[in-house]
Amino acid sequence: MQEIAEFVAVVAGGLFAGAAVYISFVEHPARMECGEELAATVFRPSYRRATVMQATLAALGFLSSIAAWLGGGTFWWMIGGLVLGAVVPFTLIVILPTNKQLLSPTLDKQSARTKELLERWGALHAVRSVLSAVAFLLFVYLVIFRRA
Repeated sequence: MQEIAEFVAVVAGGLFAGAAVYISFVEHPARMECGEELAATVFRPSYRRATVMQATLAALGFLSSIAAWLGGGTFWWMIGGLVLGAVVPFTLIVILPTNKQLLSPTLDKQSARTKELLERWGALHAVRSVLSAVAFLLFVYLVIFRRA
């Protein structure tokens, strides 16, 4: 059972980290190259679709890493789970206010404020990318060197 939990943690953590890094290094910069009006316009559907996927993966990765720890794994499984799970409160407490402003129907998509919000969102999202990448790399390390 522990090995199944570890496998699920690695897969969920890897998918989350991959998606987060892709958004930070590819999708968001590409949006920004098109100008803030278009970037703000496509932010809504991108955010809506990514939220469901990433929330599910973060929860699954967190819960399965905790299960791996409780199933007899080293406490580092719990640490990795907490690092991955930290993206949820970080998103809700730190990023959500910016998201709400970007999603507001009253936002002037051609304003300097929109550009500022999009740039802030990119920097904040990079934190999610780093947290999830650290958790994923820790999970991979634990699987590789579990018996060593």
